[in-house]
Amino acid sequence: MGVDLAAVCVFCGSNRGASPEYEQAARDVGRLLAGQGSRLVYGGAREGLMGIVAGAALAAGGMVTGVMPRDLAAEEPPHDGLTELRLVGTMHERKALMAELSGAFLALPGGLGTLEEAFEAISWTQLRLQDKPTGFLNVNGFFGPTLDQLDHMVAEGFVRREHRDGIYFDDQPARLLQRLAAFESPDIHKWIDRDLSAS
Repeated sequence: MGVDLAAVCVFCGSNRGASPEYEQAARDVGRLLAGQGSRLVYGGAREGLMGIVAGAALAAGGMVTGVMPRDLAAEEPPHDGLTELRLVGTMHERKALMAELSGAFLALPGGLGTLEEAFEAISWTQLRLQDKPTGFLNVNGFFGPTLDQLDHMVAEGFVRREHRDGIYFDDQPARLLQRLAAFESPDIHKWIDRDLSAS
């Protein structure tokens, strides 16, 4: 059946990072989402890769929804020109609303917040709280160590291979979005030890 990509949540840095290729990837993703008619849902900021992906989507005629806690919006002004700005009370509410509005999650290079948001989305899918995939745009191998860590978790018996296989890594944004659209949530529980004790 696949995934509805009418809206895609993008997690990414509020900094630009050390390589101009990160900025180019953010522009490519923004334009690509707009071109295929997918609404961009993101953290609402105007700085860093967050601002670049939103600006590119808007410039290409796309729809962009920003979600920010009110206190953060007072310190870090949101992107002007957004299609919609949703202000919430807390970071927890922010993540919950971004997930509610989106059919899939795409992570661009970023820092601790980017990883935290992406892995919370992955965990919610693993726990069957949602049936939504997460993909990492592996610009210049940025997420290579993340991929290695996931494979290590599988090898050490903490993550099921079926769940790992539903977390996508690709260096081509169009192909990554195609893989997200084709996602089928595995009909399997997360507890590996239950299988071991039953054997």
